[in-house]
Amino acid sequence: MKKSVLAVSLAVLGLSCANAADPAKINWAKVPTVKVALFYPGQSTYEWLRSEDHKGASREVKRGDACVSCHDEQDAEKDIGNKIVKGGRLEPMPVPGKSGYKELKVQAAYDAANAYLRFQWHTDNPFPGTEHQYLRFDGKEWKVWGYPKLDKPVHEGRQPAIYEDRMSVMIDDGKVGGFDKQGCWLTCHDGQRDSRNQFTKEEVAANALLTAIKKGDVRKYLPETRTDPSDWKTGKSVEEIAKLKAAGYFVDLIQWRAHRSHPVGMADDGYVLEWRLGDAGKEMFGGNADSKTHEPKFMWDEKKVGYKSITALHLRKGDHFLINGQNAVPFDPSAGWKEGDMIPDYVLNRQAAQGSAADNGAIASWKDGVWTVVIIRPLGLTNDDDKSLKEGGVYNVGFAVHDDNITTRGHHVSFNKTLGLGVKKGTKVDLNAMKLP
Repeated sequence: MKKSVLAVSLAVLGLSCANAADPAKINWAKVPTVKVALFYPGQSTYEWLRSEDHKGASREVKRGDACVSCHDEQDAEKDIGNKIVKGGRLEPMPVPGKSGYKELKVQAAYDAANAYLRFQWHTDNPFPGTEHQYLRFDGKEWKVWGYPKLDKPVHEGRQPAIYEDRMSVMIDDGKVGGFDKQGCWLTCHDGQRDSRNQFTKEEVAANALLTAIKKGDVRKYLPETRTDPSDWKTGKSVEEIAKLKAAGYFVDLIQWRAHRSHPVGMADDGYVLEWRLGDAGKEMFGGNADSKTHEPKFMWDEKKVGYKSITALHLRKGDHFLINGQNAVPFDPSAGWKEGDMIPDYVLNRQAAQGSAADNGAIASWKDGVWTVVIIRPLGLTNDDDKSLKEGGVYNVGFAVHDDNITTRGHHVSFNKTLGLGVKKGTKVDLNAMKLP
């Protein structure tokens, strides 16, 4: 991974438009860089911001004031993050060595076909987080091995910390009230995974909305999808939510994943409405465990890569991606498996990705402790689950980075920012994408 993988062709990315720039050849030295402060938020949910625990600010939040109207002093994000990450009322399970603050360098450009968003950040770890959980043979059966740092098996020393790095972008075109003031906090609520008052399986099973949309846990959602915005259990009907979506009441969620999308030059395309949902179509990765036998569906092609599985000794030594059409073959249960053999729990397949879920390209590299990620987003999308980016448009955006083998609340986030695509001089935005020659 220390060797750059940015030198990829448009054909590989599926961006063969004659009007599109080759993202690997953009001269980023000529594109302005904006430094965005990211901080560790812990369990500072939508509900917490509006509670008396958010001392001195709950009233302002309830009336719709922007977060930065209070947190406007220099280094505000650094002070907040460094305080929360140490533990206390907003972090009941502090992670040793976790940083409270990150500086994210952001550059934006566009041409007639695409927007190009370039991100750079230092990772907490001295290695790229390109690994995700594995399926491990214990001598009798295959079981999931490796968990994110906020999970109890890691805290209790029963499992190693293994989770992919991730870069996320939320986009609102002005149709989600309050997002321009309070950003991604509109999507993070009590009851969600690793949050305050986390859901129980019984509560989920009894919930009409989650049953209707066939979901087994609680994830991000927008306030208007509940009759009581502060209670995830009070979901509106599927029909009511469909009307909200048709009116554009959702935020786009683009996620670049270092294990599940990066190796095939893509980034997830999803959105947040009543849940954190994927766009229509099929994404570039899928589970590798058979739902009935729990055995892997695919293993490495030993003829091509020299091995059919790895062991813990191979972790963080090279890339361990399992990619259909490149290095994967159907699993052979009689191949002489030994205790400790491991195969990735996810298999990647760019050729199978289709529909709106397959809109976004991405190229990335990790060198000297820094990820450089370029997300390629087509302009003018007309799908009903996408925010359409257009020249001259202004959008509310929020950024987040997951690293250090962690997920859910363990990320670093930004306050709301504004992104313009070549807006006229005098229009105030935090980032104004430069038009490429």
